[in-house]
Amino acid sequence: MFPDFFPWLRLEQTPGVGAATARNLLKAFGLPERIFAASYEQLTAVVTPRIAKALLQPPPEALLVLTQKTQEWCQQANNHIITLADGNYPRSLLEIPDPPNLLYVKGRLELLDAPCIGVVGSRNATVQGIRHAGQFSEALSHAGLSISSGLAAGIDAAAHEGALRGVGGTIAVIGTGIDIVYPAKNRKLAHAIVDNGCVVSEYSLGTPSVAANFPRRNRIISGLALGVLVIEAAAQSGSLITARMATEQGREVFAIPGSIHSPLAKGCHQLIKQGAKLVESAQDILEELQFSPISPVASQSLPLIAEGAPHDVSSMHPLLAAMTYDPLPLDLLAQHSGLDIVSLTTQLLSLELAGQIESLPGGLVRRLA
Repeated sequence: MFPDFFPWLRLEQTPGVGAATARNLLKAFGLPERIFAASYEQLTAVVTPRIAKALLQPPPEALLVLTQKTQEWCQQANNHIITLADGNYPRSLLEIPDPPNLLYVKGRLELLDAPCIGVVGSRNATVQGIRHAGQFSEALSHAGLSISSGLAAGIDAAAHEGALRGVGGTIAVIGTGIDIVYPAKNRKLAHAIVDNGCVVSEYSLGTPSVAANFPRRNRIISGLALGVLVIEAAAQSGSLITARMATEQGREVFAIPGSIHSPLAKGCHQLIKQGAKLVESAQDILEELQFSPISPVASQSLPLIAEGAPHDVSSMHPLLAAMTYDPLPLDLLAQHSGLDIVSLTTQLLSLELAGQIESLPGGLVRRLA
């Protein structure tokens, strides 16, 4: 006897049946069982003869093996598979134009219907970008919002980690099979997310990392959310795809501005020009969404100066006083500070280790908030 998800998996695995074709078939027949019970004439009224013939073929051995593997995975603790017809299917995803037919979920299933904010950004984020992602996500999580992101390096990972420090939990939407962690260096983080949130995929078990899957998974990150916060994005960035999808889905888009000299600020500035909300603190997001925080921690704006840093310019390290938050060439800093290059680099190293400055490619440095 086949499990309930089998017709959905069979539809997904049928050669030639992509997302659009599957939607057309479901619209015409209602449920996958009815698709496979239809005649050739009925099917060719919706799809090409080649696809109709593929749908009428008996299930291949590879599909039966995958079904058995998937059923065994479902029987493990905290593992779930949800179809589009399931009562547990996230309501927010039913609102988007192309909801996934199958969702594989590992962890807290109820989190998929909790109020959520998507947080996305560059894989090659700056130190300041990583801090912003962690701080904003932690504050929003303390407010009672879960954080959805993509488990990628950089901003995504920092957003998940920040959310785990709060109470709202986090959702990692991945572009591989749920039995694969990509990138592998985030394996420990993925395990922590399963314990205090959930990992979600629309791809069958064993699906490897394929470039085309990652932009597609972004519609789930935004679809689960009330809005999407973009932190550091180049002018041509996958994060802008997520923002565009959020707009198409009727979600809010938020962006943190940066230096006009930073390539990673170009995408955020572009979004702001197009109508995204400029935000400087988590409170800005809560107010825009009219979301009442469950914790007073979240109602406080994020500090503009790091905890423990000097507030009085006169008490700062002389190099910090000579620097700006924009990238600055070392030779110009040496000229401003009057230091030789050896003394300058020694002091800069100490400040970098203390988390007060950041070294950038091309011999540039900048001060951090």
